[in-house]
Amino acid sequence: MKKKVLAVMLTAAMAASLAACGGGGTASTPSGGETTASTPTESTAPVESTAPADVDYGTGEIKIWVADNITDFTKTKVDEFMAANPQFAGYTVTVEAVGEGDAAGNVITDVEASADIYGFAQDQIARLVSAGALEEVAPENIDAVKNGNDAGAVAAATVGDTLYAYPLTSDNGYFLYYDKSVISDPSTLEGIIADCEAAGKNFYMEINSGWYNTAFFFGTGCTLTYDTDDSGAFTACNVDYVSDAGLVALKEMIELKSSPAFQNGSSVGNSTNAAAIVDGTWDSGAAQDLFGENYACAKLPTFTGSDGATYQMSGFGGFKLLGVKPQQDENKLAVCDALAAYLASGEVQLARYEAVGWGPSNLEAQQSEAVQADVALSALAEQLAYTIPQGQYPDQYWPLATSLGDSIISGELTPASSDDDLMAALQSFQDTCISYAG
Repeated sequence: MKKKVLAVMLTAAMAASLAACGGGGTASTPSGGETTASTPTESTAPVESTAPADVDYGTGEIKIWVADNITDFTKTKVDEFMAANPQFAGYTVTVEAVGEGDAAGNVITDVEASADIYGFAQDQIARLVSAGALEEVAPENIDAVKNGNDAGAVAAATVGDTLYAYPLTSDNGYFLYYDKSVISDPSTLEGIIADCEAAGKNFYMEINSGWYNTAFFFGTGCTLTYDTDDSGAFTACNVDYVSDAGLVALKEMIELKSSPAFQNGSSVGNSTNAAAIVDGTWDSGAAQDLFGENYACAKLPTFTGSDGATYQMSGFGGFKLLGVKPQQDENKLAVCDALAAYLASGEVQLARYEAVGWGPSNLEAQQSEAVQADVALSALAEQLAYTIPQGQYPDQYWPLATSLGDSIISGELTPASSDDDLMAALQSFQDTCISYAG
């Protein structure tokens, strides 16, 4: 990577009351508007960079890709930043709608033609680094990023020991929604199931999902990750499900399925007679409608394993990140760094939450009155401390994990199954996972 001799860090603060943004959804085809320093929108506070005002940063164009539902918001923030930093007046900034799920693929396809700054999902970071599509975070910004954001988001933005991206959110994962008139104590799975059974209510969790059933396996200490080479090909599978820990996790899934209160699923909108459901923030509105004044949220519960030990349910966590593309022009790189640091700052994260509901990764923003009042985000933030960032997985992994859960749902694996039979199922699963690499 090129040495960033002019890299800068944004330090000034701005107010959290900000303009509204555009509609929802994402787009893979760029479509956006152009903003310049000469046409700023109204700003409520200065957003100056510490970049020296007497340096000639030259001229150029900077392209930013963000999700469709934050394009208008981002344009407003860019305008405010450019208006407050006349030393960057030679640059024209264009904001285009490219969803974080599509950005990485588009960038890797043509790095040179791609955006200079772009949002992406954390599971794409290894591919982007391998493709040479991410510049390291400016040295002057590293401490601020590491100290200002939660540990999960920082880990998601890091490859090896190097910080490659600016965290934007900590808001993708799952936790517990529940009816507090039914569930007396959401801290243990045994207690939740007992309350549901006593009330004739249902507990929902999607155990035939490779995303959700990791809550059991990662909770008992199992590992399932993949390594990739520079081309993005899977080279190794790090998995130890065939173990005492894996057996405890599988037995817990079987025990859960044996409860008359259990229902397989993870969508509030598709649930019936539910008193508790493992789901994500995207269903918070539906959960509030379902439970009404008894609406409550919590991190995932603990469970007592077949070995008598207590385990905290874990799983995957997801984060949105903002990356800067390597530049030949060090002056342009300095401007991109300053702008990216600003767009990922705590003040802008909080404003983005207020505009579109994206959950901040910034620690101060998480402690704001507005975010703290969001019980779903608070529960998710607590749960993310026990999760691992979702990396890259072969496409075949997901149906394979579904089949493991289906073997429980169908009754192929039951509480009466022997340890040998359960280990054989885990061995088959693990061997197949390994076969997808190399």
